[in-house]
Parts: sequence; structure tokens; C-alpha cells
Amino acid sequence: MTTYNWDLIERLLHEVQNGAGHSFTPRPYAEQYAAEKAAAGEAIENLDHLKAVAGEYEKLLLERSYIEPRPEEEGGNGENFVLTPRGSRLLSLIDSSIPGNDHPRQVLDEQEDALDEFTFDDLASKAQIA
Repeated sequence: MTTYNWDLIERLLHEVQNGAGHSFTPRPYAEQYAAEKAAAGEAIENLDHLKAVAGEYEKLLLERSYIEPRPEEEGGNGENFVLTPRGSRLLSLIDSSIPGNDHPRQVLDEQEDALDEFTFDDLASKAQIA
């Protein structure tokens, strides 16, 4: 089974969502994420590993159509992205600011690979996941 760091993925998706006119840089976002976790007293994994994972997530999210290059007319600069409808659905399921987000994350964690396009689309179409 593939397990994902949903908090880090959430952070990356929020950065995509708010990234008009700015380059998407997953490694510094991973550093900021780790600093926030440490400041909250939470244990963090190896920072270099976390940065590498953030880069892998960027590639995965792009390859599996959760994000796509941002059009120029929307502030695209060739180095930033927008959420696709699939990416928006993922963010709405895992967003920690939404009460009750633990259940969707648990359901996603129970899948062989929750970010597989077919698996995710099937899960996201079911009302009971949210």
C-alpha cells in the first residue's frame, strides 16, 4: 500500500491554489511545513527526505492530473500550476480547516494507492467519503 503525507499534500495544493504569478517551489514549502510542525511541538521527519518527498509529490500530482500548468491569462509563468477539478476534490477532502477531515483521510489511507486516478475518482464520487 502506498501511504501519503496528507498534511504535506494539502500544503502543496494550497500553494498551487494561491500561486498566480509565483513559481511553484515544493522544497521550500516542505521546509515551511516542517518549521510549522516543529513550532507546534510535533515531531518531523528528516528535512532532506521531506524536501525530496515534496518534489516527488509535485511530479505525481502533475502526472495524475491533480494540477496542471497555469494559463498565462491567469498569472501563469511556466513554473506554476492550477488545481484541476480532481485536485480541487482532493483538497476539499483532505483540507484540515474543514471539520471532520479525518474520515476522508482514513478512507484514502485504506486504498492500495489513493492517488491512482481511477481509485480516487471512484472514491471521490461517493458521498459517504466526505
